[in-house]
Formats: sequence, C-alpha cells, structure tokens
Amino acid sequence: MIRLFSVLLAAFCFLYSARLLSQNALPPWQPGMMDIHHISTGRGNAAFFIFPDGSTMLVDAGEISDTHPRTLSPRNGALRPDSSRRASAWIVDYIRQFHPDHEKATLDYAVITHFHDDHFGEWDASKPRSAKGAYSLTGIMGVGDEIPVRRLLDRGTHFPIDVTGEAFSKAYEKDEYHIVQTLREYQKYIRWHQEHSGLRYDTIRPSAADQIKLNNAAAYPNFQVRNIAAGGKVWTGFQDGEYTEMYKSGTYPGENPLSVCLKITYGPFDYFTGGDISGIDELGQTNLQAMETQVAPVIGPVDVATLNHHGNRDSQSPFYVKNLRPKVWIQQCWSSDHPGEEVLRRITSRSLYPGERMIFTTDMLESNIQVIGNKVTDSYSNLHGHVVVRVMPGGVTYQIFVLNDFSVKREVIEQFGPFLSR
Repeated sequence: MIRLFSVLLAAFCFLYSARLLSQNALPPWQPGMMDIHHISTGRGNAAFFIFPDGSTMLVDAGEISDTHPRTLSPRNGALRPDSSRRASAWIVDYIRQFHPDHEKATLDYAVITHFHDDHFGEWDASKPRSAKGAYSLTGIMGVGDEIPVRRLLDRGTHFPIDVTGEAFSKAYEKDEYHIVQTLREYQKYIRWHQEHSGLRYDTIRPSAADQIKLNNAAAYPNFQVRNIAAGGKVWTGFQDGEYTEMYKSGTYPGENPLSVCLKITYGPFDYFTGGDISGIDELGQTNLQAMETQVAPVIGPVDVATLNHHGNRDSQSPFYVKNLRPKVWIQQCWSSDHPGEEVLRRITSRSLYPGERMIFTTDMLESNIQVIGNKVTDSYSNLHGHVVVRVMPGGVTYQIFVLNDFSVKREVIEQFGPFLSR
C-alpha cells in the first residue's frame, strides 16, 4: 500500500513538474525529496545534495587551474557556462540557485574525496586570496569562502602517509598539479574557519553510517549515508567499525585509490559515488587488489552510480560493473580521456548484467565522439549539462533532469522518468 501511494504521488509530482517544465524551470525541491546535482563546470567534479529534510552536502569542488597547459589544450573541456567567473564561483552561484535557502545558503557537509585538483582545487599564482584568512580562492576554499560550511570531511591527511609533513612536501613540491601548494592553502582555510566560523573538520570514518546524517533523522528512518571507504580503508560490510586497511602506514599509492566512497540509501533507492578509485591494471585486466574489487561486493546493486575516475580507462572493471549493475550511470567529465572506449563497452555490456541502462554526462568532448564514433551517441542520453537525480518522497521512484550548462539560468533541456527504484 505504501509503495502504491508513493507511485501515485510520484505520478502527481511528474504532472506538476511537466507543467513547470513548460517554463523550462527545474521544479523546486520539496521536503521529502532528495536531489543530487552533478554540476558541470569543465574544471572537475562537484555534486550538490539536498537530502529529504533539507540538509545539504557538497561532494568535491574541483577547480583545475585555468593557466594549466592541459586546460588550454583541446584535450580539456571549456569552463562552463563561461569564463567570466572561476569554477568555484560558478559552483557557489549554482548552489545558491537551487539551495532551499538560496542566498542564505549554508552547507551542512562538504566532503573532499581526495586531494587532486579536479576534486578540491588547484593553487596557482593568479588566484585571488581571501580577505578572511589569506588562503587561495580555488576549489573548496573558494566555495567555503562564500557559503558557510558547518562540517568538512575528507579522506584524511595522515594515513597512509602524512601529506602535510615535510617528507611529502619535499617529494611532491614540484608536482605539476600543485598538490603541496594547494594542501597548504586548504590547511589555512580549515584553521581560519575553525577559529572564526565554527567549522568542524574531521576524517571520514570507513564503515560509519552516522557520520553524515540528517538534521531531522527521526523523520526519515529509511535514509542513510554509509561510508564505504576512505584513505585506503574499506568497510567489511558487516558491523560499524570493521574495515580493512589496504595500504601499510608510510606507503603512498597516489590519491586515486584513497578516495572517499559513499553509498546513499533512501528507502529502496541506492546511489553510489567513489571518487577516482579504479579496477583495471596496466595490462587492461581486472586488478583483484584494486579498490573497485574491494568495494564492489560491499556496495551491491544500486539504482544510480557515478563513473569512477570520470570513466577513465582504468576504471569500471567487469567485476565492479557486474556487482553494481545500475540502471543509471553518471559521468562527471572534463577531458578527452573521459570515457575510455573500453569502459563504455563494459558499462553497456548485456553479458555483465541484463536490462536497460542509461548513461548521462556533464560533458562529452568532440574528440571522443570522433574517435569512439556512434557508440557514444548511441549510448549516452545527453552530451552535456548539469545532471540532476531527483528521488521522490519515500525513495520509490526517481527522475533525471538535464539542465543547460551554457546558461546562467540553467533551464531544463531534458527530462527522463519517473523510474521505479529496485
């Protein structure tokens, strides 16, 4: 009976949405809904969540430097919607447009999956500095300078190696992506806001289901955010507090395998996002030691999943795809490396799992279409735009909206669904 009521409510909301869509506006979020906005900036990942009770979360705030050689080459996408603002400023503008409190927006949580420029920002000498704490306005620092963040969580800075320490700084000082310099700015941001704005900073606890929670959790007992992995530590899938450490203290496998992985459940609806974890080795085979292999059985089937590592060719192993088998894949793209042609073959393979599936992307470079060919246009439901997943009250059904990422108004250009959750 409850499921039938939810379906009828979804149908009503769909008709209401259709009326509003005639004006090209995304229907406003309403209590009980969960919205997941995958923001297209052309400079990295950023996903804005509005939970059923109105609690909010931002996962990543990528901002590759506009002066970086790869940014200026044809292999990278353009800054969206235009170059009049920095990527972090466009993220701020986007959040204020769709946040329930608009100009008074705050973020209950901000999660940084790992310390790469396309996920938390990149320092360069041209970036302006904050008048508050003298930190560089890039990525999460640029967002947090404008929109108060109540709690900041990341993959951890001290395990398996201390990325704030002298040894790491000396080893990576000349890294072309400025990880050391950006981490210094990040620490300045954290210290200033801890002292002056009440920011709470912590490391994601693998296995925890109570670290990211609703402000009004009692009203939605069927909602949960589960920390699957972070810092190379993976939940066993059994009890809270049980996890496996994939890397020994003092080693550094690079940032990607240390990414934060989150599973969000709302009733029968499940969503997974895993930063830049991968599962394919250098010979193109499934890597049984890789993070995708470790997390896949713990995650299980989901309705919607983002493509790990933007769909780069080292990701979405057959084992991983077969375990998650989502109806909807969402690619957060900024490069001609996204997706690898072999990744596209794996996620569309009916031999790995049966049934319909849809693929959405925040961008698709023309070079990918030229090289991969019709497989792109035949497989993707869109080729650019902000991709919004709207889960209806109770989690029984969901819709996908694509918003115009070339426009500051962000009009709806396509709508899909409603779909029945598993």
